Amino acid sequence: MSAKIIAFPSRPRLVPQPPAPTLWSAFEERVARNPRKRAVRDADGSMTYVELLNLSAQLSRIFLREAEKQPRRRNIGMLGQNSAVHLATLLGCARAGLAMVPINWRLAEEEWCWQARDAAMCAVVEGFGHRMPEDFLIADEISAIGQSSIRMLPREPVAGAELGSPDATALIGYTSGTTGRPKGAMLSQAGLLANARNSQALFEITADDRVLTMLPMFHVGGLNIQTVPALLAGAEIILHQKFDAESFFDALTQHRPTLTLLVPAVMKALVSHPRWASADLSSLRAAGAGSSVVPLDLIEAFQSRGVPIQQVYGSTETAPIAIAQSREDAMVAPGSIGRPVGDSAARLGAGGEIQLRGPNLMSGYLNDPVATAASFEDGWFRSGDIGRVDAEGRWWFTDRLKHLIISGGENVSPAEVERVLAAMPGVVECAVIGKPDAKWGEVPLAVVVAGPGFNAAAVLAGFEGQLARFKQPREVVLVEALPRTALGKVNLPALRELLLD
Repeated sequence: MSAKIIAFPSRPRLVPQPPAPTLWSAFEERVARNPRKRAVRDADGSMTYVELLNLSAQLSRIFLREAEKQPRRRNIGMLGQNSAVHLATLLGCARAGLAMVPINWRLAEEEWCWQARDAAMCAVVEGFGHRMPEDFLIADEISAIGQSSIRMLPREPVAGAELGSPDATALIGYTSGTTGRPKGAMLSQAGLLANARNSQALFEITADDRVLTMLPMFHVGGLNIQTVPALLAGAEIILHQKFDAESFFDALTQHRPTLTLLVPAVMKALVSHPRWASADLSSLRAAGAGSSVVPLDLIEAFQSRGVPIQQVYGSTETAPIAIAQSREDAMVAPGSIGRPVGDSAARLGAGGEIQLRGPNLMSGYLNDPVATAASFEDGWFRSGDIGRVDAEGRWWFTDRLKHLIISGGENVSPAEVERVLAAMPGVVECAVIGKPDAKWGEVPLAVVVAGPGFNAAAVLAGFEGQLARFKQPREVVLVEALPRTALGKVNLPALRELLLD
């Protein structure tokens, strides 16, 4: 009788997986490769990668101390123009397991204070050096030294374990939607890293690049489309406090940037500038562009000078890169918004709505589960935009479902403006729509049914101090009645047609 040998499958060996990276660990790894390389140039000078790392760690210590004093407040505000401190604040928050809340310095003080309360800020890094409102929370230590002086904090490494995690919220970006107040979109550390991978693949960013950032980093566009991804790739970041055409042309000569990011209003200002015709653009490999529809004549103006305009489509809720153009598509299909990038996916929902999915999506809106639920359909983010896909697989933006005004790259919620307008003396009914504008693309226009005591000049002046300048209507148009739908809502297409006539 022969023996029967039975072979049992061996158990698979469990290979331990490395922990998922955090924003801080990804930056630490990059710093270790070339610690003495210049990381950032800004108005205060320059900073190496290791100096930025140590500054960020020092800030994380301060942030944690402030958070421990106020356990119910776990977020850090950042109010200031573009600087290395802006990046150090984000990285310091990531190390501490806290979230940075960029604050639009163009807003009115009332809007700052509302965000401070809504976001439960325990501290604010404030970069303008003037007295803030009493209810705008500022850490005593940060307030005392000021933003520029923060760079003088001790640069030695700070001991202590990293407290951040991939799922922790790292950034809360306030976005103007269709409601009366902005909503805070919560972006995780893993989401920011997924967005960075999208950007690095899209723009082919390497450590050899020099990225010029002129757009404000209080928006995810200025912060996340190129700046943070380039930093994580080991590139050099050239930060301008804000856009200035002369400074842009000077930077081309002095620093020879290889990439930059634009919006239509900036593109128009550059093309119209006396230095445009003689400017040497040869260092620019490409420029990203987005925030609103980019006119073809502006695209052609850059591409005829050898600078591909790579359109980027997304929103604060998508961190923001979701659909974008490669350099090849930028040249052969100007006007397209491109194709889904990296791990992002897109589909057309009901009515042709662009819907998005991917690891870069927000986890939800802060303090607003109802709006969060309404923004998703089976795990897909509802963009509120209408689009189409051509036979080559390229995506095209065609219209907005959401009633938003985009003025100079800034989103303006008509409902937010109407909330203030409706409280003005003599305003019986009102609506706010976008009016075409040669410089800004659109500007808010107030449409009013007037009653006793109405004064147009007083109404326009009444917005000062309540809303940012870019949100304020430029003029008031009086009508006898607002056109309405059968359900009683203001008929916006009919109102626009009425005003055009």
